[in-house]
Amino acid sequence: MSAEGFPAPYAALLGAVALQRLAELGRSRRNLGRTGARGTAANGPLHFAAMVAVHTGLIVLPASEVALRGRGAPAGLFVAALAVYLAAQVLRYWAIAMLGLAWNARAVVDPLLVVVAGGPYRWIRHPNYVAILLEFLAVPAAGGAWISMVLLNALHLPLLARRIRREEALLGRVPGYAEAMAGKGRFLPRLRRIR
Repeated sequence: MSAEGFPAPYAALLGAVALQRLAELGRSRRNLGRTGARGTAANGPLHFAAMVAVHTGLIVLPASEVALRGRGAPAGLFVAALAVYLAAQVLRYWAIAMLGLAWNARAVVDPLLVVVAGGPYRWIRHPNYVAILLEFLAVPAAGGAWISMVLLNALHLPLLARRIRREEALLGRVPGYAEAMAGKGRFLPRLRRIR
């Protein structure tokens, strides 16, 4: 593949996503090491490997599509997608900061977990997954990689849905979780009826 015609800003974005994922795997490993092996993973080794493959695809597939096409997205689309990506990062790292040592990439749930109901968890149960869903739209869109966007989301959504179901089953066993999260939507805040 020729790098000719590959936009430098998009290359920088993909590089940032790659570095972010590597740093998060390191942080996850450290967090799991500090908290011990008390928890149960929401997904087995094969499911986690599939998740890693799809997240690797988030970098490789759009890069390949843009390189083959020989041009990136129009500037306005790149800027709009970048804004969505950056907003997702604010939400993502706010959620990770609130979880502290309990956050990990493998969705290991410690039965002695202290329930976090502050920060973005005040309104929704899975802010980190909302951020990831936004990333899977924004990163391909920033390059105008529409085929990659459709393919990646078709692969990612079933894996994420399975992970969330299993993770919620484990979280449901944590004392106080059900009460703390009652009435909160998975991905969007629930609007309360105005009386």
